[in-house]
Amino acid sequence: MTYLADKDHLVTRLNHETAKVGWYELQTHYAAGNLLCVAADGDLIKVAVALTEDNSQQIKQWLEDHKVAAVTDQQALAWHESDSTLWALVIPPFVLVQEPKV
Repeated sequence: MTYLADKDHLVTRLNHETAKVGWYELQTHYAAGNLLCVAADGDLIKVAVALTEDNSQQIKQWLEDHKVAAVTDQQALAWHESDSTLWALVIPPFVLVQEPKV
């Protein structure tokens, strides 16, 4: 298989593993410090691919641009109070989350 075919397979697999998950089910990951939030204008799958491929340069850039960040206490409280449902994708040891587009 070529790199592009492998990457297409990875993207397809990650799309199938993405699900909407209630905040209450995500709280334990937040408490463990393993929850990363992808900005509303970011691409959850691209971030997951970069983490899977250990593309530290791209991840560093997203962190600097605030496209990816640790979930803040304020976000966690807001999601808790509104009983939010978020897109979620597990890329061990992290769980990526993103608010659904309205």
